[in-house]
Amino acid sequence: MKRKAEQELEERGKKQRMWWGDGNQWERGEMIGEGSYGSVFLAFWKKPLWELNLNDTPPAPVMAVKSAKLSDSESIQHEAGILSDFIGSPFVIQYLGEEITTIDDTGEEIFNLALEFAAGGTLDGLIQSYRGHGLPESDVRSYTRCILEGLVHIHNCDYVHCDLKPENILLVPSDTSTSGSSSFVAKIADFGLTKSTKDDMDGWRGTPRYTDPDALIDNVQKQCSDIWSLGAIVLEMLTGKPPWDVEPDSTLDDFLDMVAGEITPKIPTEISGLARDFLMKCLAVNSWERFTAQKLLLHQFVQEPQLSEPSHSKVKVLSSSLGSKDGASCFKPIEDYRTNSAPVPRIQPHRVLRYQLDYRS
Repeated sequence: MKRKAEQELEERGKKQRMWWGDGNQWERGEMIGEGSYGSVFLAFWKKPLWELNLNDTPPAPVMAVKSAKLSDSESIQHEAGILSDFIGSPFVIQYLGEEITTIDDTGEEIFNLALEFAAGGTLDGLIQSYRGHGLPESDVRSYTRCILEGLVHIHNCDYVHCDLKPENILLVPSDTSTSGSSSFVAKIADFGLTKSTKDDMDGWRGTPRYTDPDALIDNVQKQCSDIWSLGAIVLEMLTGKPPWDVEPDSTLDDFLDMVAGEITPKIPTEISGLARDFLMKCLAVNSWERFTAQKLLLHQFVQEPQLSEPSHSKVKVLSSSLGSKDGASCFKPIEDYRTNSAPVPRIQPHRVLRYQLDYRS
């Protein structure tokens, strides 16, 4: 039975790849995620890397490509425009380029956004692997510093991410550790709901469980809201449990009633004093009392953190065949996003861009 299900899934994947088609210089691999924004695929260069004639650093052999019909690609185009402002930050998922392809039999245009492939999956997948227990605090400190570094870059570029949560933090292999095992860098991803601080700040967007209660209640989402979301992520890493105990069938009104009574998630007493103090700087009820990302980088909790060796084995490195379902959440579907009066800006149809998606002769 399992084999039959696997065969059906493989056949469905082949049909999906054939339907979406390939790029000019890259070919589409397995689908690793899908949602209302479109689908995400592995992608590979058609020629070996040694044949590339690139002026820049050669790209990785495997990419992740987000694809959607051009007519339905506002969110991905919005993300592409924002990611192009973040080139150079090692703590934001790398933007590799865009390309518009055409489906052969219908002529329909597809917008494709190429991104760095996160072989370690998501921070959410790592947290789930601990089965309700928290990560070692040394690991939490290390991942928190990575997220903070990325957040400083985002905020310095005058943006609010608006949807920070464990599913949108990706783990990318870095240098090998002293024991020879892989270590991972946490990188911020999924900018489909990100907005500029120069835009009208009224309205909120994102995932309620990780959204600043002030933003939900006052209907205003600013950079200090990202700090609250960071605190919620750190709390979940430390405890293994989401910041709020929400029933699966809860409505937004139910959730608002709950957070209005509590405002701040419960911080357990068994965590270290440094961790507790850091969380209080992030989850302060009054938004103006929260530390900025830049100031949080100076907090002792994130000073020279080191990943513990045992936890490296918890990060499941995904192969290019992507047999692991954990990897399928590299790009989380956005069906659970609940937005109100803060729509994603409408984007005019893109011209074809091939930044690093084309070979240079």
